[in-house]
Amino acid sequence: MNSSEIRQTFLNFFDSKQHKIVSSAPMVIKDDPTLMFTNAGMNQFKDIFLGNTPIKYKRISNSQKCLRVSGKHNDLEEVGHDTYHHTMFEMLGNWSFGDYFKKEAIDWAWELLIEVFKLPKDRIYATVFEGCEDDKLSRDNEASQYWSKYLPESHIINGNKKDNFWEMGETGPCGPCSEIHIDLRSDEERKILDGAKLINQDHPQVIEIWNLVFMQYNRKSNKSLESLPHQHVDTGMGFERLCMALQGKTSNYDTDVFQPIIQTIAKMGGKKYGEEEEIDISLRVIADHIRTIAFAITDGQLPSNNKAGYVIRRILRRAVRYGYTFLGFKDPFMYQLIPVLIEVMGQHFPELIKQQNLIEKVIKEEENSFLRTLENGIRLLDQIIVKTKADDFKVIPGKLAFELYDTYGFPLDLTELILKENDLVVNRKEFNLEMEAQKNRSRSATSIETGDWIEILKDDVEEFIGYDYLSTDVKITRYRKITSKGKDLYQLVFNITPFYGESGGQVGDTGYIEANGSKISILDTKKEHGLIVHLTNKIPEDPTTIFKAVVSDKKRTLTANNHTATHLMHYALRQVLGDHVEQKGSLVNPDHLRFDFSHFQKLTDEEIAKVELIVNQKIRENIAIDVKNNIPMTEAVNMGAMALFGEKYGDLVRVIKFNESVELCGGTHVNATGQIGLFKIVSESAISAGVRRIEAITADKAEHFINDKLNTLKEIEQIFKSNQNLIKNIQDLMKENFGMKKNLDGFMKDRLKVLKNDLKANISVTKNISFITEPLVVQSAGDIKDIAFQLKGEVDNLVFISGADLEGKANLTIMFSDNLVKEFGLNAGVIIREAAKEIKGGGGGQAFFASAGGKDPKGLEKAIETAKKMVLHKIEE
Repeated sequence: MNSSEIRQTFLNFFDSKQHKIVSSAPMVIKDDPTLMFTNAGMNQFKDIFLGNTPIKYKRISNSQKCLRVSGKHNDLEEVGHDTYHHTMFEMLGNWSFGDYFKKEAIDWAWELLIEVFKLPKDRIYATVFEGCEDDKLSRDNEASQYWSKYLPESHIINGNKKDNFWEMGETGPCGPCSEIHIDLRSDEERKILDGAKLINQDHPQVIEIWNLVFMQYNRKSNKSLESLPHQHVDTGMGFERLCMALQGKTSNYDTDVFQPIIQTIAKMGGKKYGEEEEIDISLRVIADHIRTIAFAITDGQLPSNNKAGYVIRRILRRAVRYGYTFLGFKDPFMYQLIPVLIEVMGQHFPELIKQQNLIEKVIKEEENSFLRTLENGIRLLDQIIVKTKADDFKVIPGKLAFELYDTYGFPLDLTELILKENDLVVNRKEFNLEMEAQKNRSRSATSIETGDWIEILKDDVEEFIGYDYLSTDVKITRYRKITSKGKDLYQLVFNITPFYGESGGQVGDTGYIEANGSKISILDTKKEHGLIVHLTNKIPEDPTTIFKAVVSDKKRTLTANNHTATHLMHYALRQVLGDHVEQKGSLVNPDHLRFDFSHFQKLTDEEIAKVELIVNQKIRENIAIDVKNNIPMTEAVNMGAMALFGEKYGDLVRVIKFNESVELCGGTHVNATGQIGLFKIVSESAISAGVRRIEAITADKAEHFINDKLNTLKEIEQIFKSNQNLIKNIQDLMKENFGMKKNLDGFMKDRLKVLKNDLKANISVTKNISFITEPLVVQSAGDIKDIAFQLKGEVDNLVFISGADLEGKANLTIMFSDNLVKEFGLNAGVIIREAAKEIKGGGGGQAFFASAGGKDPKGLEKAIETAKKMVLHKIEE
């Protein structure tokens, strides 16, 4: 079978077992503060495992895009070097939510692998949890018993807590697991050494292909375990590993999942795969990384310098570096791999086809940017190498290597490679200390400690009623304490809530809850794991009472104005620019709206004006909102609603319609567009290749903005004492100003020439050395530098020490003839650091030229005198 057939066979099999087949969730996670990326197939069902959302389908199966490059699931350094690790991979999975358990999971796994896929049963091994005294858990004899129907005892192997007890995190649902391993070694190798001894020993041909997790327990914050109210099954099978086993290969990279991409890269670089290990590693790394980058972009995550965007940028740069160093790619090349990636995966993931243009443009721009960075980094590294060798050292300080990595994005492995060619090494210990210090700074800035939920009231469904009500009576169903940056806060969950939880770009509501004359402020509202959580700085004295919950009306109204305006603007952009415009991100708050969208060039003033005109026309039409709640996704699409890439939608969706503007949206909106009042775009810019950003304001903010502009215009009219031909008057004034400036520049040049000649006429000669040591009256530090360099070219044996009072700030400048530097060891940079203390400042420079700034111009003469004494002392020495 080819890879597409393997994937489809898996899904068909579980469809025949009454599983609901669902699509892959986005690889980039938006509503889980503990995760940036989907790193396992179960992530999209986390809310069900936690009991926060109801079970809609008891049996589900899918193929999930996953990414593992951080935390305990960090496979980045192994990628390309071994046969089976990847950054982005597909996880085939089947789930049972309170339905079947261990018996069916094991039976069906065996049936699919042996009877459907025809894998040889004598090569299959299963591991079971051996138990753990600390957790008071015994061996999983139940799973072992079910496996004994299919496998001999020698192929059922005990596994420890690390390998065979799966946990969602520090707290939360967990349970024993049973891993299925396959021995792909040759018959001769298998005769020499029993495969059972190679299980979980990182042997490249004795690998885990499927993990069956049996969720039975909940890990509390005190590390104790309690039984879950419902038992669940969560399985994950590595798609790429399965393809390797079924296609008779010894490496994932030899399957049809990767080979078309690898062969394309090899051809582009004039290389051949399979001849040289260093080249092969590079080809595998690039083939792996291009998949990760492309899918991240389709899910809405562009490379950037923050969080998830930084991870994607780092992966992209890693691939570019391998291409640059080992394959000779000095120009962008990765963007050219998207067509072959689409050939391999586009059928199952059509988002690649839909967004091909955007993916290619983003990657190409990132490549260009990093290739420039590489050149700068190599140039800086060359300077470090020269200095290190001149000082007769063999070790580069780790701090310098870290600066190259942190400031210039220059990878450590590339630094070490270049140093190796020069018989130098990096102080790794110092580099690691710098890296750890950075991680600690990052952790302390973002660390949040959470306690266990304290349940007050059993309530299966938390209902949001904020579309229709801004206040209501609520009960607290659960709460917990969180500690953020040393400050204690609380998260409350209500049985019903009028507060909108931050999502879809719209900020969360604020307000208060009140009971018995006591108010507690709701500082923010967020959605986490299917819950709407309300942030407060204290807990009520009696959490069991009934509270009146009140949303801030003004903030909600202003936010709704901006959210509806975002929809209208999206519609207008498509009208003005074309149907290629698609939302790539948004922020909606009470003050303004921000909208990122796909478009490949800067908007003209005329285009911006057209967009504003369309939106304001829609506002004046006072179009009433048309809300369709809980309609099938297919019906919504037929209505014209666009599903955004990177968002996960259910079978039933909410559609917001303002005449031709039709969008899937869970946010809050105005009842009629007239409420918005006025719409004004205040900025348009690029945020990456193929993605533009517009910021706009509405209502009062827009009125204030326009009034401020009109007031400015009125002041200009008053200055000119006319409102006629105002633009021509300003242009004439600018022309006149330019002419006067040109004349002034000419005058200043003549004046500096006179000043220079005066200085030459008043040179003081000591020991055949020409001293110019007096303060000057000039306009800028540049004037002093200009005079100094001219004098250096015209006066032999020059010592120039001068400065000026520049509008209350002191400047000090020192210049030496080159022969004096060489003969007497004069160093302007060293001397100026000492002399600058007299002007309460500092500076530096080279041996022949240095400058300094300071706060105290009164100390200039003393500073000049100090510098002169230091020069004379050095000469006398």
